[in-house]
Amino acid sequence: MKKIIAALATSVMLMSAAVAQTLPPPTIAAKSWLLLDATSGQIIASQDPNARIEPASLTKIMTAYVTFGALRDKKIDLKQMVNVSTKAWKVDSSSSKMFIDPATPVSINDLLYGLMVQSGNDAAVALAEAVAGDESAFVVMMNKEAQRMGLTNTRFANPHGLPSPENYSTAQDLSVLAKRVILDFPEFYKIDSVKSFTYNKITQPNRNRLLWLDPTVDGMKTGHTEAAGYCMIASAHRPNGAGERRLVSVVLGTSSDQSRTQESQKLLNWGFQNFDTVKLYSKGQAIATPEIWKGSKGVVKIGFANDVLVTVPKGVAAKMKPLLERKDPLVAPLAENSRVGSLKMMVDGKPLLELPVVALETVDQASIFGRAWDSIRLWLK
Repeated sequence: MKKIIAALATSVMLMSAAVAQTLPPPTIAAKSWLLLDATSGQIIASQDPNARIEPASLTKIMTAYVTFGALRDKKIDLKQMVNVSTKAWKVDSSSSKMFIDPATPVSINDLLYGLMVQSGNDAAVALAEAVAGDESAFVVMMNKEAQRMGLTNTRFANPHGLPSPENYSTAQDLSVLAKRVILDFPEFYKIDSVKSFTYNKITQPNRNRLLWLDPTVDGMKTGHTEAAGYCMIASAHRPNGAGERRLVSVVLGTSSDQSRTQESQKLLNWGFQNFDTVKLYSKGQAIATPEIWKGSKGVVKIGFANDVLVTVPKGVAAKMKPLLERKDPLVAPLAENSRVGSLKMMVDGKPLLELPVVALETVDQASIFGRAWDSIRLWLK
């Protein structure tokens, strides 16, 4: 199954390259950037997506993800009160804080809002200590999650993103992390859309200005240090046919708060205006029933292990034509999810993408007589 998923990922990359050749991307004033269609999982366009950058407060997205996981696993509770340590209280006084105090316990729920809405570095440390006991143990958990997600160019050194040479990531990796938060924890992701939060009688606005400018934007996080510049990951969902479509933009290293907002909006608008996401096939849908030799049955259903959605320039979807290529002859035994061929989507006679086709069912071997008869038939064929 992992090989099939890897093959699908390769298909998406091939698709992205083809799209890039047909529609030039916008000019984005950032060191690196990327636009992901979270609905199809496809990168629409990017610039230097694997350039190593300092993620600044975008680090807090992983801090939130690990905390959400602890809530899911019932290791902590939203109503749980946390004693504020001196370390959390004294975190860089010149940086963003939610202003927790050692004299006043604070709930996990308030800390999450302080983390994602107010971008509190003190909240990040307090959550790390609540989940893992101390900050160092929590960082180990962060890096284990990064490894599990396949974020090969990412390493975390702390839960808040204050400068450290051992805290780095890329636009590509951050887009994967953003998508995982949205898909895995939709109930907690809603925190990102809150425009302001009040704690300790101090009200602070969400630094994601797009929440006020674009009603389709519902997250996710901003970041800034002198070395990183002004960064933003933004996500928006808009109508797509009978359903909805979600895009995630990652804009890193802009010159100002205003610039990261404008460039993120430009990138999201370009993606929605110029592309459609279409569902080609459903998981388990049989696209053919070819003959199988030496099997307990005469034919086998073949199709896809997952739903197949693709993002293409507007107008291209109607031109796509499928071309099935099989690994004939198919001979039993054949296990479910075994790759049996590929399906190319052609546009004007040229392949736009190639998808792995798998067996949708297991076919056992026939009896010795059935296998002998099919051996003769194959020899005569």
